[in-house]
Amino acid sequence: MKRVQLEPAWLLSQRPYLETAALLEVFTVNHGRVGLVARNVRTATSKRRGVLQPFRNLLLSWTERGELGTLTAAEAGPATMILSGQEVFLGWYLNELMLRLLARHDAYPRLYRDYASTLEALSGPRAPAALRIFEKHLLMELGYGLHLPTDLEPEAWYDFDVEAGPHRREATGPPGYRGSSLLALAEEKLVTVDSLRDARRLLRTALASHLTGRELQTPGLLRTVRAATGDRGRESGVGQK
Repeated sequence: MKRVQLEPAWLLSQRPYLETAALLEVFTVNHGRVGLVARNVRTATSKRRGVLQPFRNLLLSWTERGELGTLTAAEAGPATMILSGQEVFLGWYLNELMLRLLARHDAYPRLYRDYASTLEALSGPRAPAALRIFEKHLLMELGYGLHLPTDLEPEAWYDFDVEAGPHRREATGPPGYRGSSLLALAEEKLVTVDSLRDARRLLRTALASHLTGRELQTPGLLRTVRAATGDRGRESGVGQK
């Protein structure tokens, strides 16, 4: 039986299981995505109930035999991200991406750091750029990194194949991409409205090719909230709008 002690982790999802238990999906620094059974966590007296919250850095212990582990201890770690309003949906979007694309038990320590820094950026003006850069890094960690040469002409327009990369086109405008936008994404300096918009469109296409037709739920929820509140939200926020 495998035993893990005080592993840094983030909670990706939690759903009820049996009468008082919950099934957790967590993202850990050394073990990647892990599924855990948290027993008696939904009782009124459970101390773990208040600890197991999304966007809170956790220290988790568990035993493991087979695909699912059993949670044995949970402590709050040093970092808690305070997200409010639509920022919460952006955090859920990150979680849903990882639930859909990361296999269990594959460690991604660099992506773990990226996730923490992206959460921190969600409450500030850099949120749209941080989301795009996280999507780019996620694809790279999965072995599907985008081919983005740095010798493109900023004023030219390009078609983009997610496997082969950019190819110059004569026509301007969508569905093509500005050379300046592709360079900004390559350098991870998404500071203009055009570069953010083009990056979101490109990464949405790249991610869709790996989601195998399974539509993400968070963008639809965010659209519903925005429609109800009359708020379009920040341009270039969640990837699949």
